[in-house]
Amino acid sequence: MTQTAKEIIRTGRKFAQVLAGARQVFMADGFSGASVDDIAKAAGVSKATLYSYFPDKRLLFIEVANNECNRQADEAVELTNFDRPPQEMLTLAARKMIRILTSPFSQRVFRICVAEADRFPELGQAFYQSGPMLGRARMSEYLQCACNKGEFVIDDMDLAADQFIELCKTDVFARMVFGIQTEFSDAEMDRIADGAVEMFMARYSTKQSCC
Repeated sequence: MTQTAKEIIRTGRKFAQVLAGARQVFMADGFSGASVDDIAKAAGVSKATLYSYFPDKRLLFIEVANNECNRQADEAVELTNFDRPPQEMLTLAARKMIRILTSPFSQRVFRICVAEADRFPELGQAFYQSGPMLGRARMSEYLQCACNKGEFVIDDMDLAADQFIELCKTDVFARMVFGIQTEFSDAEMDRIADGAVEMFMARYSTKQSCC
């Protein structure tokens, strides 16, 4: 029986080494170019040890992506403080989102998932569930809380969450996808974030002005 992602044994002193080595090789060589030999060498383990954790390279890539997305979510834990004023909360969220979106890891994984979409659609599905879907769920949760307090009027939480996330992608995403620009200054990212918040507040806030 093929081992599934849920059945992976995430214990043992070598597990973290395998993930670190795999992350290094996947980011350097992509999915197709990453060999088991290179991953085992980068991780400092034998191929037998690597296979004892991950008998399938796809499972290893999915675990690397999930692990990184969870790490980024943990770093953004302060955004779950729903008591912040709406504009402050959304500004923090927007700035964090843009920095995650433009990180070398996110850019590389996106390109890998697109390149392998026809052969291995589960790679993209797994990354979407652990990354974008997680962000959407957290934003929807916040918006519902804000609506309950009378700060916003929103009929469709998921749609509003998606709109906010897309606003945070303005200009930067297209530039990254087409390889026009891969690094962005703080000023560039904050400009996009502040614009996203201003437009979102104008659409959904119960206040006449967000300023």
